[in-house]
Amino acid sequence: MTEGGSVTMIVRAAAIDELRRQIRGEIIRPADAGYHEARSVYNTIHNRWPALVLRAADENDVVTGVQFARSHGLIIAVRGGNHSMPGFGSCDDGLVLDLGGIRRVDVDPHRRIVSVAGGCTWADVNDATHRHGLATTGGLISTTGVGGLTLGGGIGYLARLHGLACDNLIAADVVTADGDRLRATTEEHADLLWALRGGGGNFGVVTSFEFRLHDVGEVIAGPIVFPLSADVVRAWGELVRRAPTQLGTILGLTLAPTAPFVPDAWHGKPAVVVIVCWTGPRDQADTVLREFDDLGPAIGQSVGPMPYPVVNTLFDSLLPRGMRHYWRSHIVPEMPGDALEALVSECQAVPSAASGVFFYPIDGACHHVSVHDSAFPHREARFAIGVHGDWWSRDDDTRGMDWVRACDAALHSRHSSGSRYVNFASDDGRSIVESAYGPNHDRLVAVKRRYDPHNVFCLNHNIDPDASVGGEDR
Repeated sequence: MTEGGSVTMIVRAAAIDELRRQIRGEIIRPADAGYHEARSVYNTIHNRWPALVLRAADENDVVTGVQFARSHGLIIAVRGGNHSMPGFGSCDDGLVLDLGGIRRVDVDPHRRIVSVAGGCTWADVNDATHRHGLATTGGLISTTGVGGLTLGGGIGYLARLHGLACDNLIAADVVTADGDRLRATTEEHADLLWALRGGGGNFGVVTSFEFRLHDVGEVIAGPIVFPLSADVVRAWGELVRRAPTQLGTILGLTLAPTAPFVPDAWHGKPAVVVIVCWTGPRDQADTVLREFDDLGPAIGQSVGPMPYPVVNTLFDSLLPRGMRHYWRSHIVPEMPGDALEALVSECQAVPSAASGVFFYPIDGACHHVSVHDSAFPHREARFAIGVHGDWWSRDDDTRGMDWVRACDAALHSRHSSGSRYVNFASDDGRSIVESAYGPNHDRLVAVKRRYDPHNVFCLNHNIDPDASVGGEDR
């Protein structure tokens, strides 16, 4: 279907009426009020027109929706938090299975475990666990869905100390392509749990996640802004190398924020923005944070005590729903040397305050998991680098996408292992998948063949069940 057109309905009205009777949630068709809201996604570069949107109310609705789509030959788009950069949360002429109505968080503070329903965002989780002085590694934007971030890996402020989000995943409830309900643990369907730890939405609809929790209460956190300089980035990389793992930090080559702690003359100018999040003992915070003075004279800073959930909202106002996004990523074994000068040059023309080249450490506890112990294989790398292009107007698409590609080319040609991080990849295709999963790709294909041999769940960074494994075709 194209904009302004009409869906070619391949499902009889009587069948849809029967579906409505079978579920507790809501069915929305193109002619229904609210269809345009229901079909819309976070990244408005994607403009898709599904035949049906099923807003599930519970796991039974998910089972019914999967079975209905299969029996009527409809492609399935699974939507959790709806942040998918490639727009996998919608489709043309298919069924959108929206989990947004399934939002339950159950905290067991004694066992230090949290059970999270498939439609939850990280705000839901952080708020619930913080009441008990606990947390697990989550995203950097509170509106991000738990499912998408976890299934792709899950980098966050707690990753250096407690591992990725997927490393803290200890169980999952999954609806398979056949409509079966499975619980994946280390004892039962362990291969499926392994694949869910970074292998994306390839293997079923995850209706519930169970995470390990850690002691995290008030943190010392906030932004520090420096003039745009490759030397600042290099110094930050060395600081991260020697810093205690209780220090969470990211760095962005972006625009200085329009904020009271930044002088007016710097508002909107190219800069280096560092976010810090110290979760260690309060009496050690000053010593650790003084290390950032060595990066050079700061333009301004706003670092102080705050509840842990607040640090995960610092980017929310920059990245609201309705923007247009185009992202690329690299996984690098070291700070990318001479590529920094090229990136600094490109970042003189950052397309918006939300855009930039961002560096995310994946060291510390991320290295305590071996390459083959989870689907996420990048256990010897030091940084994920995200080239994030974000803007509002369709008229800016060419300029924004060209800028992202130029930064990506600078990294790829000068310093890159060729590895990618799927959560920061707007583009799809087999090359992205193989570079993202590397030594674990063949094993992921084997798991895909077991749980989804017909590739029902294909709207993702897709593990093709028909891909050759070990040099042999299926």
